[in-house]
Amino acid sequence: MFKRYLLSAFALAAVIITGCSKDFLDRSPISEVSPNQYFKTQQDLEIYSNGFYTMLPNTGIYTDDTQSDNVDPQTISDLMAGRTIVQNDASAAGWTWTELRNINFFLENYNRAQISDSVKAHYAGIGRFFRAVFYFNKLMRFGDVPWYSTSLNAGSPELYKARDPRVLVVDSIIADLNFAVQHVYPTKNVSRITRWAALALKSRVCLYEGTYRKYHTSLGLGSSASALLDTAAATAFRLIKEGGYILYSTNNPGSDYGNLFTQEAANPSEVILSKVYDKTLALTHTANGVFTSATLGAPGLTKDMIDSYLTADGKPFSSVPGYNTMPFTAEVKNRDPRLAQTIRTPGYIRKSGGATLLPDFDNAPTGYQCIKWVMGTDQDGYQSNTNDIIIFRLAEVMLNYAEARAENGKLDQADVTLALDPIRKRAGLPLFQLNGLQADPILLAQYTQTTDPLILEVRRERRVELAMEGFRRNDLLRWQEGSALIKVFRGMYFPTLGYYDFNGDGTNDFGIFEDMPTPQLPNVEYVILKPNFKLTEGTKGNLIVHPNETKKFDEGRDYLFPLPINEMLLNPKLEQNPKWTK
Repeated sequence: MFKRYLLSAFALAAVIITGCSKDFLDRSPISEVSPNQYFKTQQDLEIYSNGFYTMLPNTGIYTDDTQSDNVDPQTISDLMAGRTIVQNDASAAGWTWTELRNINFFLENYNRAQISDSVKAHYAGIGRFFRAVFYFNKLMRFGDVPWYSTSLNAGSPELYKARDPRVLVVDSIIADLNFAVQHVYPTKNVSRITRWAALALKSRVCLYEGTYRKYHTSLGLGSSASALLDTAAATAFRLIKEGGYILYSTNNPGSDYGNLFTQEAANPSEVILSKVYDKTLALTHTANGVFTSATLGAPGLTKDMIDSYLTADGKPFSSVPGYNTMPFTAEVKNRDPRLAQTIRTPGYIRKSGGATLLPDFDNAPTGYQCIKWVMGTDQDGYQSNTNDIIIFRLAEVMLNYAEARAENGKLDQADVTLALDPIRKRAGLPLFQLNGLQADPILLAQYTQTTDPLILEVRRERRVELAMEGFRRNDLLRWQEGSALIKVFRGMYFPTLGYYDFNGDGTNDFGIFEDMPTPQLPNVEYVILKPNFKLTEGTKGNLIVHPNETKKFDEGRDYLFPLPINEMLLNPKLEQNPKWTK
């Protein structure tokens, strides 16, 4: 019943705010809403603010990782290949402002409602939460952006001002979130904005900006990084202590982590906010299609990603003799149980049951096929998934806390016990060992800006726990690790060409050859190297999916996107981001 009400409210809100078109300078006025007639009741405020929920992330949560070093897809995107261009129009560039105008219009008029001040403040807090969402996305994409706190009209002189400094933008985002934390209701609800969602977003924003300022020294803002990291930690600590959330667990480390993402309704014990999907409401997404259909990108996880998982006894994979030349069946044995809940490993069976399945190289060309978010076969195909998409969950907040403390050199045993050990325990791993920690060679090869073993271990935990949840690219960018995006991504290791027994039943079920052999064996999946693939050492080595393509990342340019040409022509005060000339 609630989901149906929510959908109808969204639909009505969409009708109300359709007076805006795609940007400030090309739109109709908001003629459908008269403030004097509309903003009168709590229902008016709720219906209007429901329209903001379309701003929440959707399937980008599990596809954003395809633009990072976690995934090598079937086709390298323009972004990863360095083919991003300066767009002409605002929409193509992501420089659109309609959502902001709708929010500001609401914030200018909500106070007209003839209801209690506390109820009005609750809805104002929701509006300011979404304004923070809007500007955080713009900050990550463009850096400095103009801050607008009023709903401007065509011809307003403020439309032609210069970009405001990121310090002002971040301070304004935090101020909005502080208001939301103070005034939005604390009642837990996985599909509605609550005080806890505001705290989760604030911890995410402050961690992002604190580390961005720390590692991007050219900004000259390093002196303010520590205070932001302290705020990130304090905010996360408050949510952990006061929110009443716990990590989802049935004390089954072999399935609990994976099951968190394949429940139809987001689990309220851990999930703070989710995007609701329900087939009866025509709300669906396509996780099954992305991860089981070769026509939707075929994202294969990378060897670097797989190497990040610890062994089952909590040691780095690099501690295992010959770790870097192990074939698939050996390398996935006795590992962090989350690995077998993230990719297909021997014995994998779909959620709906049936036969055991091998990795499908057509759907994951590296051989490491993602199963996170994947439901039963009844949800296969395009836009058939109905499992809710998690936006904020407690584990992320715990990792935000641990990272902020580690980056400031303050992470101690009490912090580990609070924020890292519960994640390890749910995964079935030994607890985090703070004393005697040494830098893992695998991690040292993955990062260039720090050799601190504690920071590296927190990053490992973040990469593994939050895999395919849309964090990795932005994490690399805020750590100034763009060089990770241009490495040669590796797939499975093969000690020789020929046949393999992937499922361990004594019968060959996989073969890798330069050319298709004759005769072919029945019930065998073949990978043929010529002409599109190769192994790193000729007739052995790691599978390279794109041997003839080059990825590019310009350290002086590609941490930010370019502004659109037309907007700079309309407003000469807008300056282009560095090195974006065409």
